[in-house]
Amino acid sequence: MQSQLLSQWENRFEQWLMAQDHADAAHDITHIKRVVKTARQLAKAEGAELAVVIPAAWLHDCVAVAKDDPRRPMASALAAEKAGELLTSWDYTSQYVPAIQHAIEAHSFSADIDCETLEAQIVQDADRMDAIGAIGVARTLTVGTELGHPLTHIKDPFCYHRTPDDRLAMVDHFYTKLLHLKDRFHTDAAKHEAQRRHQFMLDFLKQLESEV
Repeated sequence: MQSQLLSQWENRFEQWLMAQDHADAAHDITHIKRVVKTARQLAKAEGAELAVVIPAAWLHDCVAVAKDDPRRPMASALAAEKAGELLTSWDYTSQYVPAIQHAIEAHSFSADIDCETLEAQIVQDADRMDAIGAIGVARTLTVGTELGHPLTHIKDPFCYHRTPDDRLAMVDHFYTKLLHLKDRFHTDAAKHEAQRRHQFMLDFLKQLESEV
């Protein structure tokens, strides 16, 4: 697909998304734009099909499901289904739609679906990259505040002697998910950046513990 035509499609995706509700402040249009930017960089580096990667990155959170919604484990499947409906109704090139839907469904950490294509790997890498590092810290605190969670658990704040539970405290989310992501990236560029961002989170937690 020509870059000019793809750019026109991106404008359409963005305009549609701007009119939608979002699950929370961590999954708003700024998150989506960061994922698209990273996905584009990775796709160009890896020689992936942009006509699959870019729509999947734009639409990966096109169904708003809050973190505390019981449908949360199904969020990526719901988004994949909705994206397919949208792309079909907009007459997007049909040959790309199944691959776009797979990339969307497989991007989710909780869904735990194997990426069967390079394009799915890239979208997953791009979304996970936005969950770690400084932006990951900021998003964790933002969502935790929205949900009314305390920063740390009153007993054993840094989970030395208890099983972490991010329904109880914001910091627990690092131990239930974020610190486990660095070794779950696919592309070389993403792996390198993930190590850097992982170290930032470790430094943040060390500093926070010294202050607490």
